Amino acid sequence: MRLFLSAPARHHFNSEVQITGSKSESNRLLLLRALFPQVQIRNLSNSDDTGLMQKGLSAKGGLVDIHHAGTAMRFLTAFFASRDGIEVVLTGSERMKDRPIKILVEALTDLGAQIEYLGKKGYPPLKIFGKKLSKSDTTLPSDISSQYISALLLIAPSLQNGLKLRLEGKITSMPYIKMSCGLLNELGISTTFDKNIITVERADEMPDQVITVESDWSSASYFYSFAALATPGSSIRLSSYKKDSLQGDSILSKIYEAFGVNTTFEGHSIVLKKESQPEPQLFSYDLADAPDLAQTIAVSCFGLRLGCDLTGLHTLKIKETDRLEALQAELTKLGASIETTDDRLILAPESVPKAGVVINTYHDHRMAMAFAPLAMRTGIYIEDAGVVSKSYPDFWDDIRLLGIEINEAS
Repeated sequence: MRLFLSAPARHHFNSEVQITGSKSESNRLLLLRALFPQVQIRNLSNSDDTGLMQKGLSAKGGLVDIHHAGTAMRFLTAFFASRDGIEVVLTGSERMKDRPIKILVEALTDLGAQIEYLGKKGYPPLKIFGKKLSKSDTTLPSDISSQYISALLLIAPSLQNGLKLRLEGKITSMPYIKMSCGLLNELGISTTFDKNIITVERADEMPDQVITVESDWSSASYFYSFAALATPGSSIRLSSYKKDSLQGDSILSKIYEAFGVNTTFEGHSIVLKKESQPEPQLFSYDLADAPDLAQTIAVSCFGLRLGCDLTGLHTLKIKETDRLEALQAELTKLGASIETTDDRLILAPESVPKAGVVINTYHDHRMAMAFAPLAMRTGIYIEDAGVVSKSYPDFWDDIRLLGIEINEAS
């Protein structure tokens, strides 16, 4: 499905949007609920990834296909490896078969797991023979993906002796690790994080309890971009959010101040208001703790004719697509002057977006949503627009609430 997006010149809006639960929190809590059925969850994400996570967790054996869901691949690898007597083949899309998982498999094997590669060594699909994992001490490189770390932390309270996890190297996406520990703590599970060692105690009992998932800050990022590109005085109310968020992407509220967007917390909502046009600048930021924001921020800067120097982006090369290559290709088509390395993106200022450009999404939901706010500056086509269902199925309907005109195009 190809969509054409546009907006009236100098578009102004005052809108309200309800966003469902965080995909990151939802997937973590679903795994914990599978281990401890006493846990009830409210405000689950309605994303495809969360649906695939739920389906995968319900499998009792056989083939489990998680398609493009990278989080589900990492989390379910650890889950099935620790379930005594379950045998599964865990696979995914062709892109998933090119996304590395060797580091996690080696750590699980060190704990006593039995896992075989059915294709290329170090990559899915995996044959997993679930068993009780009695070992409690392992080491993991921490500079690739925090999801490997979280996968181990989430199964840790169900292991016979808990877990002591030693991390080697510079830690990537620290907020996601803290999110995993924070959710364990909310459930009453004891954790410690001292220097490079994380310890999770075994949980012998779990009381009945209800956990409410905070709405997704990654999804909120696109509305920050719309606000940044709007005329001063425009505002968007988003719910449900909280100041003490476990989500690393909540740093948005600070980042977008540089683009003239102010955030106010009102009850369980945040109000984004475009206060002023930003002064010409080179926006520099290390996104090592929030790499999923890179596409949105780069496009915001381009739409505002600002330059940017974004670093800490090395994990983007192993996402749904190589996001650095994809950003460079699509922004260049729009008229940008952009350079990328393995972990950096540099955008020159003052480029004016070309009209009528078709944005390829590379089967990546964040490419579709990150480029959508450019409709505030010029008419733009989004190819394979249905890919947003991976994390935010209601996206196109929700941005219509801002007055964005959306039409199917051939």
